[in-house]
Amino acid sequence: MNQYQARRTTKTQAPSGRPTRSGDQVPRDQLLPLTAPLLDADPTITAARVTEELGVHRDTAQDALLRLRADRIAHLMLTDPSLTPDQSAAALGYPAGQVRRATVRAQTVLRAHRAAPYLADVAHALHQAGWTATAAVPDIQYPADDLVVAALVLDGTTPPAPALVWDERHGWRTATSRRHPLTKGATLPPPGDGIRYLAQGTTPPPDALTAALTA
Repeated sequence: MNQYQARRTTKTQAPSGRPTRSGDQVPRDQLLPLTAPLLDADPTITAARVTEELGVHRDTAQDALLRLRADRIAHLMLTDPSLTPDQSAAALGYPAGQVRRATVRAQTVLRAHRAAPYLADVAHALHQAGWTATAAVPDIQYPADDLVVAALVLDGTTPPAPALVWDERHGWRTATSRRHPLTKGATLPPPGDGIRYLAQGTTPPPDALTAALTA
């Protein structure tokens, strides 16, 4: 009888670690602030360890570490432009095998940093034209970690399009959705059906962009 109970107890014990298919236990907006101290304490921390500490999916933990490491590598490179991404990662104590994607993303973050003043000027020009409610800086994203794109929702008075998208490879285009201006994977949509490619070059002057929107 005792042996049967022992076997039954063993079979019905809850597994250790995070339950399979359970949802993340940390709200999205708290993920990076909670992961950052773990990375501070151990630069070599793995996604598995973050999963144990915070109760999130392994993929969620991996993404948080990727973003934090990339941002810190980029920041160090801004502080010392002589450093390469790999040198910055090593200086921060990140193992080479864990940061291949982070070093790629860090270079993308640097390009976004350089583009930020231009994007802010465009946002100001669009606001001056009355097409945005505020002169907020565009929402910058990094699809696949190696590309900078930005979206500007035109929520002002009688805007010429629902939104604008900037792609560092191809410049500006209109978007047909305010809620989802960016296409999945940042694929380039063909012109037509509300999609227009605007002005020339990847960084046309703000006044040239506003003129193209009203042409």
